[in-house]
Parts: sequence; C-alpha cells; structure tokens
Amino acid sequence: MILAVLEVAVPVLYAIAIVVLTAYGGNLLWLSLFHANNETLREGPVPDPDALPTPDESWPTVTVQLPLYNEAEVAHRLIDACVNLDYPRSKLEIQVLDDSTDETVERVARRVAHWQDQGVDITHVHRDDRTGYKAGALANGLRLARGELVAIFDADFVPHPDFLRRMIPRFFGDDDLGMVQARWGHLNRDDSLLTKVQAFGLDAHFAIEQRVREQSDCFMNFNGTAGVWRRACIEEAGGWEHDTLTEDLDLSYRAQLQGWRFEYVPAVEAPAELPPDMNALRSQQFRWAKGGVETALKLVGRLWRSAQPWRVKLEGTFHLTAHFAFPFILLAALTHAPLLLLKGLGHGPGEIYFALMGFGLFGFVGFFLAQLFAQRALHPDWQSRLQLFPVFMAGTMGLSLSNTNAFWQALRGTDTAFIRTPKYGVGADDSWWQSRYAIAELPRVVWGELGLAVYSTAGLVVTVALGEWAAVPFQALFAAGFILITVSSLRQVFAVRQDRTVSAPASSPVS
Repeated sequence: MILAVLEVAVPVLYAIAIVVLTAYGGNLLWLSLFHANNETLREGPVPDPDALPTPDESWPTVTVQLPLYNEAEVAHRLIDACVNLDYPRSKLEIQVLDDSTDETVERVARRVAHWQDQGVDITHVHRDDRTGYKAGALANGLRLARGELVAIFDADFVPHPDFLRRMIPRFFGDDDLGMVQARWGHLNRDDSLLTKVQAFGLDAHFAIEQRVREQSDCFMNFNGTAGVWRRACIEEAGGWEHDTLTEDLDLSYRAQLQGWRFEYVPAVEAPAELPPDMNALRSQQFRWAKGGVETALKLVGRLWRSAQPWRVKLEGTFHLTAHFAFPFILLAALTHAPLLLLKGLGHGPGEIYFALMGFGLFGFVGFFLAQLFAQRALHPDWQSRLQLFPVFMAGTMGLSLSNTNAFWQALRGTDTAFIRTPKYGVGADDSWWQSRYAIAELPRVVWGELGLAVYSTAGLVVTVALGEWAAVPFQALFAAGFILITVSSLRQVFAVRQDRTVSAPASSPVS
C-alpha cells in the first residue's frame, strides 16, 4: 500500500517542483537573453569629479536618511561618509533615524553633536519604540524632513563623496521620475568564501535583473538603500507602510502602479558590508523571503487589475513571487533520490517521464546564464569568478529549508519582528566573531538542515549505487548545500561562544 502511494506521489511531487523551478529559470533565461541582445561594454573607471556637474544653490534640497538599530560598530563610519557628500551645505539635510536600544544611541549623539558644531545640518531622531521598524523610522523622518529629494543609506553602506552629484541630475527635467537606484558594491567581497558567494549572487540581481527590467520598461525595485526618492512620489504612493518586512519592494510597486517611473544607474556604485557569518546571512535571507512573499500576497492582485501591459504584469509576478521558488527547491531535494530509488526498483514512472523532466535543463540554463552575463558585465576576470557558480547553487539549495519556513510564515500571516542583519565594520584582518553583535545562539532550523544534510548524503550514496550518473551532480549539490550551511553555522557559533568564554562582551548580542 505504501509503495503504491509512493509510486504516484513521488513522481508527481517531483514533477511539480521541476515545472515551477523551470518557470522561474525560464524567466531568468529571458532576462539573460535580453541582456545579451542589448549588452553594453563594461562601465569604465569612475569619472573625474571635475568632469561631473557642480552642485550649486539652484539644485534641490536633499534629505539623507540613515535608519539605524543597534549598529554601534558602523554608525560612525556611515555618518562621516554622508557628511562628506559633495553637495551644498545649505541644500543638504542629514537625519540619523536611530531606533537603537544600546550604546549606539550615545555614540550617534556624540558624532551628530560633533558635526553640528561644524555647521552641518544633521539631526539625531531617536524613537523610544520600533513601531513599524525601518518603515516606521523612515516615515517618521519624512514627516520632519525639508528635502524634496530623499536619499537613504543603511548602516553598512559607505557612499562615495560624488554619490549625489552623479544621482541628483537624473531628476532634472523629468517630473515623472520617482526614484533612482544605484548599484551595490561590496567592501568585504574577498574576505571569505561566504562573502565571495554572496557578492556573486547579488551581481546577477544588479547587473541583469535590475538592468533588464528597467531597459524593458518593466517594474524594478528600490533596494532599501543606496537610492534617491522624489518625496512627492513616496507621498502619492501612500508613504512607507509596515505590513510587510520588505517595505522597499512594497513601496516600489505601489509607486510604479501610480505611474511613477524608476531609473537604475549601474555606473554609480555604493559599497557596503556583506554579512561575514552564515547565521546573519540566514536571518537576512529569511527576512527578504518572508517580506517578498508578504508583498506578493499584497500586490500581485493589484498588479493584474491595473492597466499595465501583460508583459509588465507577467514579469512583475515573477519578480514579486521570486521567493516562492524555495519550497519547490526543498521539494525537489526531498523527492529526487526516492524517485531514482523507485526507478532502480522497477517502480519508476518510465522513460517518457524522465525525458520530459529533462526539459528542466532550460531552467538551469537560465540560472547559469544570469550569473555568467552578470560576471562578464561587471568584472574583467569573469571567467575565474564563474568557479563560484556551483557553490552559489549549493548554498541556494542549502538555504531552502529556512526560506521555506519564511514562505509558510508569510502565507499564515505570522507576525515577525524586523530583525536587522548584524553589522560588524570589519576588514579582512579583523575577527567579526569578537563583535558584541555576533550571533551566539544556534538557530533551531540548523537541526533541520543537519537532518537534510544526512538525508541528501544518503541519497547521493543511493544515486551512485544505482549508477544514475547523470543525476549525481544534482544530488551532490543538495548534499553539499545542506552540509555547507550546517557546518558553517555550527563552526561560527562555536567561534563566537569560545571567544566569549575568554572575554565578556561589552553588551548583549542582537536578538
């Protein structure tokens, strides 16, 4: 009886997973081919500042908002970078939107007072509660702001002095332009394998997804930081709302549905710090996944009821529902080896079924080409960087359990706090695990990932024993992904705990 059920259920579930993943891979394939057909040369060196427009009193007033929450390690660096933005003092306002509950408050207050004494228009806006989290802080700051344009930087960013000089002119003579987004750079890209893989994955978003969506007149999104908004656009779209964990994606779609146009500027890079530890990365990815699903549930229907062309609706749906792919990655991981075992026992669905499943390679090609074209567009040594692709794919699979949990929590409407990704302000020679913000508690999901590591490794042994050589690389990626995530989490938590047995932290780590 059980075998009869498995004979039907396993092939059906696996087929559903492959069909869905092929659809998302197919969308990436379209984005990649569009990019290849319209590819431009790699951006050259940063222009000489003397060749850029010179801001003067005729330029619009800009409010720079810096949302912070318990980020003592990097607040000083961020504030100083924004004070040094090359823009007329009379036209520049800086708001440090501080929801902190630790010594960040005191550090920020001291640094703000220092710059106020130097004549800088900078204010420290501290809230006693985190109502609305980041969205609430931004909305509160906007209420007090005097700028008609609003630039936003998260705590881990270090904008170059010419950032505003290169971004603000985009708004001149274009009253329909609501937001301009810069490309993220990475301060610590080469610090470790983990940071290299993160940068590798983000490159595809910024070099392919953002670029092509803008070029094809589809909806793109504000990335939460390193962008400039027209204040009127924010207000007309309904302002910052906090019913999702991705307030940036939410406002982006609401604004574009109101008719505002967005622009992406890949030539302007804003460098930032990547999470150097696996548990911080998992927490960040969980927030992005849950918030993305929440935003999709909120806005996909509104998108399809709008008067937008069908291609905008279709691409917008793929964009908003991107994190829906993770439950199907997990489903494929759970059913791949059992499917092969059924086949080996003579109970499989037959050769026609497996031939049809071979069309899933089109989805894989889409994932691969997006990474290939992104590296080629951004880096002269793109061929050597492609060696990271298998690790990136394995890591994506390894995070599928945590991100599937985020997906289900969003579907159930489970309320989740906005947990900021810890920022360490470290360089290659520093030890992030010595920071007060390093995560010392092992997330419960790690035990599930450990179980999947064992399960996938056993599946790999079965796949090899059956001689299913064509399936071995796929199964090996599942095993490697869950092993990588589990081992990294355990090792990094051990490092933090070991350090704290030697020296007590200055304050409690971020929850």
